[in-house]
Amino acid sequence: MTGGHQPPQLSGAPARDSASAKDTASTRGGASFRGSVSIGQVLDELSAEFPDISPSKIRFLEAEGLIRPLRSNSGYRRFSAADITRLRLILTAQRDEYLPLRVIKERLDALDGPVGAGAGGAAVGVMPPLAMTRSELLAAAGAAEELLAELEDYGLIRRARSYGGQQLSVLRSAVHLGAHGIQPRHLRAIKAAAERETALVEQAVAPLARQRGSREPALRAAHDIAGHIARLHATLVEDGLAEAGLASQPTLPGTPPGESREAPGLRSASGR
Repeated sequence: MTGGHQPPQLSGAPARDSASAKDTASTRGGASFRGSVSIGQVLDELSAEFPDISPSKIRFLEAEGLIRPLRSNSGYRRFSAADITRLRLILTAQRDEYLPLRVIKERLDALDGPVGAGAGGAAVGVMPPLAMTRSELLAAAGAAEELLAELEDYGLIRRARSYGGQQLSVLRSAVHLGAHGIQPRHLRAIKAAAERETALVEQAVAPLARQRGSREPALRAAHDIAGHIARLHATLVEDGLAEAGLASQPTLPGTPPGESREAPGLRSASGR
């Protein structure tokens, strides 16, 4: 699937920064630093496309586990072409789709696959493609053309010439749900709920987004709010399943079989 997609080459970026040449060409844990670039050179490469990028933002993304640059023997971060491609994916998703980092990380994990991760965070020897053809998307998700067409008809996937990580994640989920009899038409309610939650996040962070300067505070707030909404949603679904007798959660001490597992004073969102 990835044979036709090569990581972008850095335009004129030299292969070393203030770290020594020995660091640049050395290895640690079997991974070579040869041909890697410094954080300053990453900024030079991406700043025209992403004006808000900064060293602190790159360090923040590393702390959140979205990128994993190698370190030279002197402690300098060293970025490969694969790292920079991954950064482009992250920054594009933030800029164009206002996605929280949790969702972006899930997309990247889906593209990485179950193979061990390499220096750039991608599967060893495989770079997540910037774009997939329709046939590549179907092959990656193990889906039929009819399913993809139906998801497009219901607005869960937008028909396009190329597809990325979001479309792959949606299609894979639809494949698994279809195995349980859940069809794309049933997923419209989920899409509508996600759109309402997105609007809620946008409204909450609007004051921060309007401020001049870096958008990082707004992005962090959106990430935090979206994470809490997702956890609340999951909790309410789990609670509903428990009330329906479909959850394998332990009951409270002394609770007779078949009775609610809720602690006194706690009730479900439905009020029952």
